[in-house]
Amino acid sequence: MTTKTFPFTLEQTEALAKIHPTPFHLYDEEAIRENARRITAAFSILPAFREYFAVKAAPNPFLLKILASEGFGADCSSMAELKLCEKIGLHGERIMFTSNETPDAEFIEARRLGAILNLDDITHMDAVVAATGSLPDTLCFRYNPGPLKEGNAIIGKPEEAKYGLTRDQIFEAYARAWDAGVKRFGLHTMVVSNELNEQYHIETVRMLFELAVEIKKNTGVGVSFINTGGGVGIPYRPEEKAVDYAVIANAVRQAYDELLAPAGLGNAAFNVEWGRCITGPYGWLVTRAIRQKNTYRSYIGVDASMANLMRPGMYGAYHHLTVLGKESAPADHTYDVVGSLCENCDKFAIERHLPEIHPGDLIVLHDTGAHGHAMGFNYNGKPRSTELLRRTDGSILQIRKPETLDHLFSTLDFPALASFQA
Repeated sequence: MTTKTFPFTLEQTEALAKIHPTPFHLYDEEAIRENARRITAAFSILPAFREYFAVKAAPNPFLLKILASEGFGADCSSMAELKLCEKIGLHGERIMFTSNETPDAEFIEARRLGAILNLDDITHMDAVVAATGSLPDTLCFRYNPGPLKEGNAIIGKPEEAKYGLTRDQIFEAYARAWDAGVKRFGLHTMVVSNELNEQYHIETVRMLFELAVEIKKNTGVGVSFINTGGGVGIPYRPEEKAVDYAVIANAVRQAYDELLAPAGLGNAAFNVEWGRCITGPYGWLVTRAIRQKNTYRSYIGVDASMANLMRPGMYGAYHHLTVLGKESAPADHTYDVVGSLCENCDKFAIERHLPEIHPGDLIVLHDTGAHGHAMGFNYNGKPRSTELLRRTDGSILQIRKPETLDHLFSTLDFPALASFQA
């Protein structure tokens, strides 16, 4: 079981909402730091461990700087994410650049920053040379095991995913890169998302370790670092159990001793690029009930929408809801909690058992600290909300301003419209 908590009382949240009107996303710095330190401690038994935080999960420089100060690197997949890393002082091999269908400009920027290039296709070696003039001294390849490994609902079957090299291509890629003068190599995969089963992640580790041994045997290339990607889930539902970091770390250590050490690869660095489990449980979306409607169902309309949190509407993801001030009240009413977008999937909860809700009540959606604000959009002209950070001393810092209509209209040329003849 997982207890769903929120760091403020109703009275404190109402006071906060007077300064920062709802909806807003809120993050807890102290909790994020404590979680980062638990991960570092658990995996300290492995050679040169590094967590590359998946920037896409929470692309805010304040959050990235917190994690960088805890020794984390960054997993980037776009120009904007690379620029964010540069802004907070991350560069070199503290950046893992894993992209797909990559524009030349992004390869050029990643090389400029000294990031590790993690190539998604065998043809990308030629693309990197064409864009930047050469291959870097260090190169990593992303492996797609196809039907040899099961995926899950979010990513799907590996053989249907657009990511990574096939098994045959992997061996060819290392041989070609070695012949081209690459001196140092990494191996990477990413085959699942939001997975709570530790055994799945352990099996992925063993799969990569076994592949690393085969690569050395078949090509003579010894990989210097192995990155098992992301995919560690969080317990969105109270009845779910959080992943035990130590269980995974101890199993990885055992696999090192059984598989890598006998093959002369026992000093290979171990990396992951977790995002969701780093910040996810320590962020919340706070919204206010503004309407109530009773037709074939009972609806509570809130001032947030799918534009603030896409996951429930996009693929039916569950986020726990708390009605502030009514935490101990009986959940004896059944509601669909919905936003105002002109889309019927704009729902945060469907037939959810909750305490009685009235317009004006504050509602907290839990576990929105990853893939929450990051997946926001502007459909129906909805401005995206502010982001707030609760500092370790309890103070509140605004880390992203709320969008306004002026922001949305800034890319439109209204003076030109005056002379436009329709």
